[in-house]
Amino acid sequence: QVQLVESGGGSVQAGGSLRLSCAASGSTSSTSWMAWFRQRPGQEREGVAAIGSYGSTRYADSVKGRFTISEDNAKNTLYLQMNSLKPEDTAMYYCAANNGGLWYNALREYAYNYWGQGTQVTVSP
Repeated sequence: QVQLVESGGGSVQAGGSLRLSCAASGSTSSTSWMAWFRQRPGQEREGVAAIGSYGSTRYADSVKGRFTISEDNAKNTLYLQMNSLKPEDTAMYYCAANNGGLWYNALREYAYNYWGQGTQVTVSP
């Protein structure tokens, strides 16, 4: 089992920045990819960014150029640097991890086995 705990959410004005963190514990050696998802009010959860075993990354079109996913393997921590935030980025952000599969599905919710509880990000106009 893998446990994931997010932190770093908060409230910020449009144009501002936040960095989310996700601390992983447990059987982390069994995980292959990690990712960030978000769920906006009244909408389904969507993939935001993913990072693969060899550092490859994938981003949703809506965040390309503004968000950066990274990881510190020594600390078992995943990050999401969010710049130029917009009100439409307001959502609950979730960290996820999986045991592998097709990289094609890196931003698909069903590809992930483990989930954190989420951290709220609110961007005001």
